Amino acid sequence: MAATGSYFSIIALIILIQLATNLNSCSAATPIRHSGRNTRFIRTSCRTTLQPSLCFVTFSRYATRIRGSPRLLATTALSLAFNTTRFATKSMITLSKRHGLKRREAAALRVCVEELGDSIDELKDSIGKLSRHGAGGSTFRRQMSDIQTWVSAALTDDDTCMDGLSGKTINRKFRSRVRRRVVKVAYLTSISLAFVNRYAATHK
Repeated sequence: MAATGSYFSIIALIILIQLATNLNSCSAATPIRHSGRNTRFIRTSCRTTLQPSLCFVTFSRYATRIRGSPRLLATTALSLAFNTTRFATKSMITLSKRHGLKRREAAALRVCVEELGDSIDELKDSIGKLSRHGAGGSTFRRQMSDIQTWVSAALTDDDTCMDGLSGKTINRKFRSRVRRRVVKVAYLTSISLAFVNRYAATHK
């Protein structure tokens, strides 16, 4: 994992954009009205994350679809993280084609596109393996260990992208625009890891 200080800088940014976070454009499923029991499951699950309130706002919309299932919750989180990462990557590729970028800014975008590209692959592999999970035993533990490793790596990729945006030579407006994208990615990836860990723990 990346350095602790750098990781928590992402969390601080997440707090700052709570009211501005909008995931509708990259949702993995159509939000569905939720019932009391299913909503309580989401709230309880979100308490294991770094941002429980924001987590609940995001995932309570899928409560009925998730149906109190730790596996479906983890799958939903991974799908949202995957789609959000893919959307962020496409937006950065578009931004990189603009004229007038400083050399340092262009280099930072190249790093982010590469890192988030790796993250896309890791999240995709995680979703695929989770859909083929076993009921338990050593095979299940190996599968979950792989998924935990991949999602952790995806979170590190997000952090590496953020590190590349530091420095006085990068325009503040440019940095803010890119960071907003990456913070959404890091937020969902962090929650995905928490839910994957929670699911793995239910089958020990």
